[in-house]
Formats: sequence, structure tokens, C-alpha cells
Amino acid sequence: MKHSPLILALLTCSMILISCSENYETTESSETMATEAGSDMMPETGTDNMSKPETLITEVANPLLTESSLPLNYPQFDAIDESHYLPAFEQGMEQHLAEIDAIVSTQEPADFDNTIVALENSGQLLDRVSRVFFGMVSANTNDEIRAIQQNLAPRLAAHQDSILLNRDLFARIDALYQTRDTLELDNESYRLLEHYGRDFIRAGAALDPEQQEQMKAINAEIAVLQTEYSQNVLSEVNDLAIVVETREELVGLDESMIEAAAEEASGRGLDGQYVLPLLNTSGQPALASLQNRSLRERIHTTSLSRGSRGGDFDNREVLSKVLRLRAERARLLGYDNHADFILEDQTAQTVAAVNGRLAELAGPAAANARQEADDLQQMINESGEDFMLASWDWDFYTDKVRAARFDFDASQLRPYLELNNVLERGVFHAATELFGITFQERDDLPVYQEDVRVFEVFDANGETLALFIADFYARPSKRGGAWMNAYVSQSNLVGTSPVVGNHLNITKPPEGEATLLTFDEVTTMFHEFGHALHGIFSDVQYPYFSGTSVPRDFVEFPSQVNEMWATWPSVLENYALHYQTGEPMPMDLLEKVLESQVFNQGFATTEYLAASILDQALHQLAPEEVPQAADIMEFEAQALSEAGIALEEVPPRYRSTYFSHIMGGYSAGYYSYIWSEVMDADSVNWFEENGGLLRENGDHLRTTLLSRGGSEEAMNMYRNFRGRDAEIAPLLERRGLN
Repeated sequence: MKHSPLILALLTCSMILISCSENYETTESSETMATEAGSDMMPETGTDNMSKPETLITEVANPLLTESSLPLNYPQFDAIDESHYLPAFEQGMEQHLAEIDAIVSTQEPADFDNTIVALENSGQLLDRVSRVFFGMVSANTNDEIRAIQQNLAPRLAAHQDSILLNRDLFARIDALYQTRDTLELDNESYRLLEHYGRDFIRAGAALDPEQQEQMKAINAEIAVLQTEYSQNVLSEVNDLAIVVETREELVGLDESMIEAAAEEASGRGLDGQYVLPLLNTSGQPALASLQNRSLRERIHTTSLSRGSRGGDFDNREVLSKVLRLRAERARLLGYDNHADFILEDQTAQTVAAVNGRLAELAGPAAANARQEADDLQQMINESGEDFMLASWDWDFYTDKVRAARFDFDASQLRPYLELNNVLERGVFHAATELFGITFQERDDLPVYQEDVRVFEVFDANGETLALFIADFYARPSKRGGAWMNAYVSQSNLVGTSPVVGNHLNITKPPEGEATLLTFDEVTTMFHEFGHALHGIFSDVQYPYFSGTSVPRDFVEFPSQVNEMWATWPSVLENYALHYQTGEPMPMDLLEKVLESQVFNQGFATTEYLAASILDQALHQLAPEEVPQAADIMEFEAQALSEAGIALEEVPPRYRSTYFSHIMGGYSAGYYSYIWSEVMDADSVNWFEENGGLLRENGDHLRTTLLSRGGSEEAMNMYRNFRGRDAEIAPLLERRGLN
């Protein structure tokens, strides 16, 4: 991921969103994520026929046109409205092009400062408006924002191409790139020049004029289609929310969830009924609790039908077109397929390496899942039921097997997992113990939605380090999943400090009631804060390398490591307090939580690997091999079958028509979670071997890795931290695959 003002201005929103762990129910992560130069990084869709305002907002009236006067340039959310975005984008693009023209037209020969540093300083207005606007696209959208997004998509794609395909600009960069070993640059500057040279080539700067015109047309069409796909996903989620007629059908859900469903129904004008919103994953949280099997089936089949059921929001045709265009672009650039193009710039580097890792894990994972299915079927039989296990039964009977095997029900945990305790006595407490940082809530800073909270983050020396935005509740205006967003990124060159946000989708309880979490939601909160720490601790010179600006298959590593503190005994004991009595979670229940962490790993690994394999199958196709819309679902089934991971009871975590990751930076990159988890599991062993939650351990992680962003090669940073390359054995043990 690249975060320089230039590159972010080109690639816009997708690059500033980091997703959540794929092991947990709130995950959907990044529908709009991006890491590669090209239109996949642009806002995803649109038309160019939206009328412009008759009168542009003046500079005085538009808060996006000047730097915010709030602490750390925190966005002026209370002063920004929808009318400000389009004028700010237009002025930002105009200003950006003028800055590029100044670089190209100078009579001075190209040097590092007048070309590369100048590029790093360019596009700051466009960067500022992009971060706020695309943050709202994901966190608090509405019809007007969606219309602006559609309008901007092809225009921003064209803006991107006008710079990345600028032959005169590329000539200056390439002249420096070819002589980089003679320029006596420091390590970070040398790396920056290397990346700029490579990025422009990968974007098509070295193509001939006719090929560049082809590239522009492809990029523009992809930009439009990606937005259409992503907006269809959100529309399907809202359109297919499950309406339940009677309270009796909801037996099994806890009272707060039932009341929340009643409030959701009232908000939709369905008084007396109940509405269960869908998450973007295949599985849905309610399936673990609902006793009504027919309702479980309705929820699950509805969930799986999204984007492929026909109607206004069907994504099959959109997906087919995107896949073909990506394959055509890759061929134009000299690659066999889109996966080849993407993986060249990741730590994995090759299609063969990724296919090998996924194949290595798929067989044992599917075998474990089949064994778990047998256990669930036995539980069904012992319950006196007479049916074969189906996918909509898995979560429900998994909880029953867990209760029998570990003598506890997952619902017993919720009273001890109150949101504020988890955040302040868990997530923040672990960070204080490990890094010495502290947190203070700021009620004086504006927010974009009433449930959002803001915290000032202080370093161990008492100095302000960052601002942290906590946006935890689900709402119709918010996309599904969980992610980290950088509203302001750190850079010593530009003089900025981090403003980062974590965004989850926890069901908000009725007014006055406590927010009680599932353990998966707890782990997701720790995971996302691991991404936040990556942004908060950034200490780099150039915006390009700030925070999470690392290869996609490395970016999940710090966040996955941070999950370990959710179950670290001293941390768990500190936050797992009964929300009414304040009593700590009973020790025997706590021990059962820890013992059960390896439970159901066959299912978890299989559904994740199925989605990863599907992602690779879709993106390892030549243009002529891409299936037509009518054949997309058949292709999906065949790909999973050929990989030996097609289990009817365990559908992929995402099917291709609502697989939002692959419309952004996780295209051909969804394998990244398991790739990063190899390093994560090995790192957990390092912490255990070195005393665990100690300041010296946190300082070592911060110094060698978290503060470095993308300013060093990813695997070198890992070796600096761990002392050697990662070993796979800890992952195999964790996942039960050894």
C-alpha cells in the first residue's frame, strides 16, 4: 500500500482502508481496498453525467480546501457536508496537475529533490479530500455520497492515468531510476526512488501511445464497474435483511438481540415485526443461536444468494467484465494474468508460491472439517433429530458440541464482555503495558456520527502521538465488516501525525442497555487495533511509506499478532468483568475459553481457504478464459471441487458475487491472511519465549517493525524482529493441521 499524497491522490480511497481478520464474523474487510497502481485502486464505479453545482463553494466556505485547524489536522466533520466534496475534488485535481506540470516543465535536470520529493509533496489537497470522502463512503454513506462516488470514478481514473502515463514525467523518474546507485541516497530515499520507478512501469508508463490509450480505456471501465459492484453489495445487504413475523421464531437469541431486531423493524416501518440485518460474510451470527431450523435455512440461503439471484443488484455480469478487463490489462503489461501482475509486488512474488501454500493447507483443512461435520451429525442424532447436517446447521450444533466438550456455552461469555471494558481495560490496557502509551477520550472533537468516539493517544513520554477514532456500531449507512482507516497519515517530510480509525459492525443494543460482545467481536477489536498501532507508531520520512504501506500479504501480520492479547491471562482477567456486578469471569470459565480456542478450526480454515482459492482461480485466467456471467457460479463450484475443498456444509467465506475484497486491494491477494498468519503464529511463540507482555518486547516490535511502515523490505523487518525467517510449524499446530 502506498500513502504518498501523489499515489494516494491517484489511487484514492481504497488504499487507506485496512481490513479485519478473516477468522471472525464481523470480517468483510475491505471491499474497497487497494495496493497496486492501476484503476483497481480507484473509487469503484460511476458515470460522468452528474451535473455540477451551478455555483462552486468558495474557499472560505469549503473546509476541505484548507488544512484543518483542529489538533493533528483532524477533519472538521461538523463543518463538512456533501456539497463540499465535488468542488474540493475538482480543485484538488486541478492543483495536482499544476504541481505535476511544474515538475515536468522545470528547466533543471531531474534530481531527487526536484522530481521525487516534489512528487511526494504534490496532491495534498486531493489527498485530504479523498481520505475524508472515501472514509464516509465506507462508514457513513448516503444517496448523495453514492452519486458523487459514481460521478468521480471515471474522472479520478482519468486523472490517475494523466499522471502515471505522463511520458515526460516518467522520463525524469526513469533517468533517476537508471542511475540510482550513483546518487548517494539514504536507504529510505533509495527505496522511494525504486518504488516510483517500478510503479510507473507497472502502470503502463513504458507502453507505446496506442497501448496507453488502451490502458486508459480499461482503467476507466474498471473504475466504473468496481463502484457498481461495491454499491450492489451494500444494496443487497440492505434489501435482503431478514424480516421475521413473530417473536416465537426468534427463540434462542438473547433478549437484547431480539429487541434490537424489533427496533430495526420499527426503523423500516415494520412495527410489530423483527428484522435481522445481514453481514457480508456467507455465515450470519444469528445461525449460532436460533432454534428454528427453517428460519436458519432462510437466513443462510438468502445470504448465499446475494449478487446472483437476478434483479437490480446482481453482480455476475459486473464481475465477469472486471475479471476480463483485469486480465486484458495484465496481458498488455506483459503478464500472463492478473494474479501474476499482483503477486510480483508482494512478499509471495509468484503464483506458484501462493498456489503451493494454499494446496499445502487445503487438504488437511478439509479433512478436519469433515471430521467436525461427523461430530456435528452425531450431536444431531443424539438430540433425537432426523436430518442430515446442512450448512445452516453448522454454527448451531457447533455451539452444542462446544458446550458438551468444554462444558460451557459461548453465550455465557457475553455478560463478561462489555464493550467499554473490552476497549479500555483490554485493548488499551494491553497497549499501555506493551508500549507505554495511554489514552484520553476527547469529547470536544467533532464526529461524523453520534456513536463515534475519539481518543488522544499519548506516548510514554507524555507527548501526543496520534488521535484514534472508534466507530464500533453497525448501521445501514455503513458497509459490512471491520477495517482500519487513516484519515491523516504520518510523515516527517510533510509534518503530519496520525489520525486513524477502527470501524466495526457490532449490533447496537436498545437505548440504556450495555453492549455485550461475542468473543469473536472481542478478538476482532484487538485485531483492528493492531492495524491502528501500525499507523499510530509510524515514524517515516516519506508519506509513501507511512503506517500500513506494506505489501498486502504482510499488512495483516501486526494486526494478527495483536490478537494474542485478547486471551493473554493478565489482559483477559483485567477486562472480562460482569457488566452488572463487576465480578471477574470465573477462572474455570476463563480456562474453558482458552482451551476452546483450537475448536472448530477445520471449519474456519476451510471456509477461508475456499475463498482464497476462489480468488486465485478467478484471477489466474487469461482474458479468453474468463467465464460469462451465466457461468460464474458454475465456475466457482468447479474451482472449489478441483481444489478438493468443495464441502457442501462449508461454503466459502465469500462467494464471488459478494466477495468485496476482490474489487480492491485484495484481488489475487486474499491469501494474505494465512500468509501473514505464518509470521503471526511464529511471533506469538517469540513473545511467549521472551516473557510476554513486557515493555522491552513492545519496544522491540515498535522499533524494528511497527514504526518503519514500508520504508524497509517487509521480510527484512520481520527478520529484524524475529531474528530469523518465519517457520510454519506454529501455524500448523494452531490450526490443527499438523
